Amino acid sequence: MNDVVVRDVTLRDGLQLVRAMLPTADKISLVRFLLDSGLPQLEIGAVVRPDRVPTMADTLDVVAALDASALDRCWVLVPNATGARRAIEAGVRQIQYVLSVSPSHNKANVGCDVGQSLDGLAASVALAREHGVRVQLGLATAFTCPFEGRTPEDSVLTLVSDDRASGVDNVMVCDTIGQAVPAHVAGLVAAVREVVGTTWFHGHDTWGLGVANTLAAVNAGAVAVDASLGGLGGCPFAPGASGNTALEDVLYALRPDWLTPSTYHRILSRGRSLLAQLGEPSRSRAADGALRSPGSHPWALASEGNDQ
Repeated sequence: MNDVVVRDVTLRDGLQLVRAMLPTADKISLVRFLLDSGLPQLEIGAVVRPDRVPTMADTLDVVAALDASALDRCWVLVPNATGARRAIEAGVRQIQYVLSVSPSHNKANVGCDVGQSLDGLAASVALAREHGVRVQLGLATAFTCPFEGRTPEDSVLTLVSDDRASGVDNVMVCDTIGQAVPAHVAGLVAAVREVVGTTWFHGHDTWGLGVANTLAAVNAGAVAVDASLGGLGGCPFAPGASGNTALEDVLYALRPDWLTPSTYHRILSRGRSLLAQLGEPSRSRAADGALRSPGSHPWALASEGNDQ
């Protein structure tokens, strides 16, 4: 499991529901810190209407502050072809085009029906190919929908088999409201892999199964997983949604090759500082464990200075 890509989504999904606005300079600083720490991939914002998601209004300002090597490791979410064009023109190298499997949530989230979103995806892929930009298809409500209940697996497979989705580089299945269980996650990830190959997983910890679902996805063949500092996040257009699976928890469980105890301690510290700045509680069990565990455990904060 330690070669699975962990993508931090603090600056996009993590900030969607927070009460405080994080200054642009602080966002840029966090991007650089996370990249320097070894996170292989980040999601740094979204090109969406600022009146709908005000915390994403400065996304392209963050993009403008990053050099090419950083942008090669960063993703920006877009909900339509207009957003894709704006992101690509700004220099974004990787876009995540999001649509919802359930029609009700797609209407609430991006304001159109699923067919229109697929048309926009095809146009976005065509533009991206002209500029050498990678495209990820992010499937919201792939497991359950707050309006329609459980999402049929056939609906997911029909969507990823659509010709308009054929040009994407990978597909990410999203447990948008955190209701999935490990068996459900493993089954859907495996089924999607049969159709598209490279599959990612995005989980939420609403029912306390974020890490378990992440591990189930990896065991089923997901090559990358999402997480956010302190478990920040949630969809503002999905009633009942809560935070992402905490980055601290996912890192502790997966132990990627680049992660050492000292690096982990620095990430824990930056997460605590960010949460304090935003006035948000930590939902990370591992961060709490690191504070409470004795120094005999190398991953505990009490062991700092004696890392192995």
